[in-house]
Amino acid sequence: MSAGKRLPGTPEPMHRWPGADGVTIAGDSWGDPKGPLILLQHGGGQTRHAWKGAGEALGAAGYYAVAFDARGHGDSDWAPDGVYGMDIMVEDLKCVIKALGGTRPVLVGASMGGGTSLVATGEDHIDATALVMVDIAPQIEAAGVDKIMAFMSQKPEGFSSLQEVADAIGSYQPHRKAPKNLDGLAKNVREGEDGKYRWHWDPQFRTIRRDMNKRKDRLEACTRNLSLPTLLVRGGLSDVLSEEGAQGFLKLCPHSEYVNVTDAGHMVAGDRNDVFGTSVIDFLSRTVPIAGAPVQQAHEVHPHHEGPPGDTVDIP
Repeated sequence: MSAGKRLPGTPEPMHRWPGADGVTIAGDSWGDPKGPLILLQHGGGQTRHAWKGAGEALGAAGYYAVAFDARGHGDSDWAPDGVYGMDIMVEDLKCVIKALGGTRPVLVGASMGGGTSLVATGEDHIDATALVMVDIAPQIEAAGVDKIMAFMSQKPEGFSSLQEVADAIGSYQPHRKAPKNLDGLAKNVREGEDGKYRWHWDPQFRTIRRDMNKRKDRLEACTRNLSLPTLLVRGGLSDVLSEEGAQGFLKLCPHSEYVNVTDAGHMVAGDRNDVFGTSVIDFLSRTVPIAGAPVQQAHEVHPHHEGPPGDTVDIP
């Protein structure tokens, strides 16, 4: 299923890979496939397009950057069973890595994508070379999460025009300038049979019950387990990850580096891609150099589950 037909001008994905349980995953890439692999995972309600600027910068620096739509988002399939927990997201991530030849990746994840990356490394599902967490940590702010959910819940009956879509995005991100050309918004919505525009994601993703205490316990345990080079990037204007939450992550993972992008919100790469890209490339130049071996040596993975029993659904 999908939210409707793609609008004219929506970019076709460069790649399609088999995900878990028969779901197809769509993605784009930048740079030389022979370079170190960087996997970029977006937040809930976003798509691979959120990483275009960062992907181009990483590709130009000599890395092979790959961004993909999480299941239920963008051009990837919706989950037929409506399951969008961390466990299945990690399985999709493993499928993408396998399709790309099994290369050890750097995992870069924003919000929901950061949670997937943290579970993948902290529970030893994936032998990654480095981890970059973007405005996400075990301890997050309920008010910021509620704001995201309110944004995602707008107009379930559909928008009448792209201008209405632009107004909805503007109300959520008032610090960003309104786009002069609305064509770029086409990739964020689909057109239904009734002519209305609806968000690209599966509505079931929005309505899933989330246990924030269970999520926090699991991610804290995963953070304690981290031994690979790690970078936490926070948006200084973020209402999701506070400075207190960032410092909590750093206490659990003392070797982690930390960058606070003062004039960026929760969507750091979109707000200040220049600062974000420079910070990540600087970190990677020291930990996963273009020429030479990664600092983190390869190891045989031993997957296990941390925290309370059962799967966990992350925040958007």
